[in-house]
Amino acid sequence: MILPKSKIALLASVFISAASGHIHADSFQRISTWSTANNLPASIAIETETSAEIITASPDGETLIYSDSPLGGIGFIDIKNENAPQALGFLKLDGEPTSVAASNKYILAGVNTSKNFTSPSGKLVTVSLKKPTIVGSCDLGGQPDSVAVSKDNQYVAIAIENERDEDLNDGLLPQLPAGNLVIIPLKEGKPTCESKILVNLNGLADIGPTDPEPEFVDFNSNNEIVLTLQENNHIIVIRARDGKILNQFSAGSVDLNNIDIEEERALTFDGQQKNRKREPDAVKWIDTNRFITANEGDYEGGSRGFTIFSKYGEVLFDSGLDLEYRIAQAGHYPEKRSGNKGVEPEGLEVANFNGSTYLFVLAERANVIGVYKDTGGKPEFVQLLPAGIAPEGAIAIPTRNLLAVANEKDLIEDNGPRSHVMLYKLSDTKPSYPHIESVKDGNRPIGWGALSGLVSDDKKSGILYAVNDSFYKSQPTIFTIDTNQNPAKIIKATPVTNDGLPAKKLDMEGITTDGNGGFWVASEGNTKKSVPHAIYHVSKKGAIKQKISFPQELLKHEIRFGAEGITRIGNTLWMAIQRPWKNDPKNTTKLVSYNTETKQWGAVHYPLETIKKGWVGLSEINAYGEYVYVLERDNQVAGNAKIKRLYRVKQNALLNSDLSSNLPLVKKELVYDFIPKLESFNGYTTEKLEGFTFDKKGNAFAVTDNDGVDDNSGETIFLRLKNIQ
Repeated sequence: MILPKSKIALLASVFISAASGHIHADSFQRISTWSTANNLPASIAIETETSAEIITASPDGETLIYSDSPLGGIGFIDIKNENAPQALGFLKLDGEPTSVAASNKYILAGVNTSKNFTSPSGKLVTVSLKKPTIVGSCDLGGQPDSVAVSKDNQYVAIAIENERDEDLNDGLLPQLPAGNLVIIPLKEGKPTCESKILVNLNGLADIGPTDPEPEFVDFNSNNEIVLTLQENNHIIVIRARDGKILNQFSAGSVDLNNIDIEEERALTFDGQQKNRKREPDAVKWIDTNRFITANEGDYEGGSRGFTIFSKYGEVLFDSGLDLEYRIAQAGHYPEKRSGNKGVEPEGLEVANFNGSTYLFVLAERANVIGVYKDTGGKPEFVQLLPAGIAPEGAIAIPTRNLLAVANEKDLIEDNGPRSHVMLYKLSDTKPSYPHIESVKDGNRPIGWGALSGLVSDDKKSGILYAVNDSFYKSQPTIFTIDTNQNPAKIIKATPVTNDGLPAKKLDMEGITTDGNGGFWVASEGNTKKSVPHAIYHVSKKGAIKQKISFPQELLKHEIRFGAEGITRIGNTLWMAIQRPWKNDPKNTTKLVSYNTETKQWGAVHYPLETIKKGWVGLSEINAYGEYVYVLERDNQVAGNAKIKRLYRVKQNALLNSDLSSNLPLVKKELVYDFIPKLESFNGYTTEKLEGFTFDKKGNAFAVTDNDGVDDNSGETIFLRLKNIQ
């Protein structure tokens, strides 16, 4: 597209004026997390699935309102005290709410009432903010998706998607009836249904021209509407007062190089996708001339980043792989989505805080938010925010320096965290997350996740080693961590190999040094898959030198849960067995020893704490001074988490142990309760506190396992602890 000189001059002025703004050194900090289960009516079982998807705020910024599709209504949250949000109740709607937006007096909710894909229907429901009751409804003639209210409260726009059946003809377009855009004037914030405008979108896109599927809608301050057609890879700009189409253009495509495209349980970043359609989902105006798209993609695309367009169709900036790489370096890359769309940027928010315009990009599958500052040209990266599981919608409240994010996924059936709303506040501090991140190896990130065992270098202070577990079964790795930097840096990844090939059947749960520059690794077995419980001697270059299987005296009592940690005391290796085996007395497990010189095995019993729900087991062991330190944890998350603790046992209690039938029971001493520390990050308490060690100077470190971002927030909590010996 060739632009008139007047428009080129206008674009240039936008770049200059935006770039001249003052750059602040502020960042956002998570201040609270609130579960949607708190809004379940008393008549509904607490185990019922619930969800926060699209979220908005009342004009005074003191109430949040979110759509809850599984429960079929909208929820309300009191955030007068942003540090302690309170439940305000739930309002049932007749249908499936797809989006919510706030006018000056009302909440406007798009509600899907479709019986099937070929007979779409829906309505716009008006809810009083003063008292959450339904006060009106407009028939929309189709299935609504996104809803937006103009900044002057004069109009509401609804994207009527009429979504396709993805199981029909591989989801290919066209699948009629076609979608459209509905614009309804507002009177004192309430829709005037009889004055609605239907905007016909047929014949505009090159892809599926007879079947436009509008996805997301937003207003600028001139009451111009930007609308994405995700499946059609198209963008349309429309005038609100009469529905006139002002401009329309393809979202275009990009070439992606050095990306992970195989779901082989390894992070390689060596693939390519040529001519990859952007297929944008969310779109938000930055000012009256520019908008940003989150290029989530659908069945034919997804460019894994975000793009800034002019309203005339020019690509002013494309993020390329900047966001995806930053996410990978923070350990949030969702490897199980590599064959699809990677980190899948889906949601957006744009807001001005203290004179600076911030761009918030929600990566749904990576469970993180990329925060950038608008400069008029290339956005300035600010930080990554941990965002629970499946961040779907966000609303900024600049008058209170707040950002609220709705996390869609509810894992109640899998004993996981509930759907959450998280609050962040802008403050004059440095970013506090991530706690640990990798550097690049050349022009690609060192991919990592699912950290398990932890050990310190024998000679270098502040240098640690960690292993990943079997989530990355095709890429077992020893990571070198430099804690002398903040955040801690993963500076090297050493593949663990067997005869020069990745040792794919390892489930590395513990690591210790061998005193000569190499390592001993504990691998947890899986009896159902004929994978043995074993320990491995590994060279400093990662090559397996020796495999030592557990003796039959132990294996005849084995279960799936084996060695979760390993440490070395002189010539003896000690391993923590996670849970009781068949011959262990109730509420005990074993600490198992192997002498590398005499080849003798031994064991002692270790007493476990008890809880009413779930189980308790061990996840790490580390020898330091005259004690052996043990991590003991339950398998619970969030408010159900009770035991994430560090205990210690005197080393002399481990002497002269063998595999006799009468194993001694050691005494343990509580050293540290991690739950208050984990709660201090204002998210939900994660399940797997997996690694612990002391460095050469006696500094203590601990790390959580993020399960490879698979039904997990992806957060890796890396702790530096003082005075806990």
